Amino acid sequence: MRERKAARLLVINPAQQVLLFRFVHKEGALAGQDYWATPGGGVEAGETFHSAAIRELREETGITVSSVGECVAERNVTLMLPCGETVLAVERYFVVHAPSEALSRAEWTQQEAQVMADHRWWSAEALRATSDTVWPQALPQMLEDAGVF
Repeated sequence: MRERKAARLLVINPAQQVLLFRFVHKEGALAGQDYWATPGGGVEAGETFHSAAIRELREETGITVSSVGECVAERNVTLMLPCGETVLAVERYFVVHAPSEALSRAEWTQQEAQVMADHRWWSAEALRATSDTVWPQALPQMLEDAGVF
């Protein structure tokens, strides 16, 4: 099984809420899946987790930063990609404090535009109370451990 490294972002607004995107897959290997997840994506050849986090943040949210802090959490999980390939996802999470809730889709890929159906800023209470699927499942605890919630 291939290892896929990914930088994930815990984007926090001034109200101490975390940004999640709603992914709705209508076709392909993940057809029928509907879940909320943090922004982020694969580490490209020659990139570090830190540089991938900075790039993914800009591409998926329009928020530009020159650096991110240290990794606050790690997760290794087997998952299926939209193309149908099963990989071992090696994820590292980074906290970014956004100055506002303003986002941009200007750099979204065609695939992102097809599956990223919505976004929402979630409070700790809303995350703990939702019956929606949220990835990673331990997100509220991850945010507590990072000193965000």
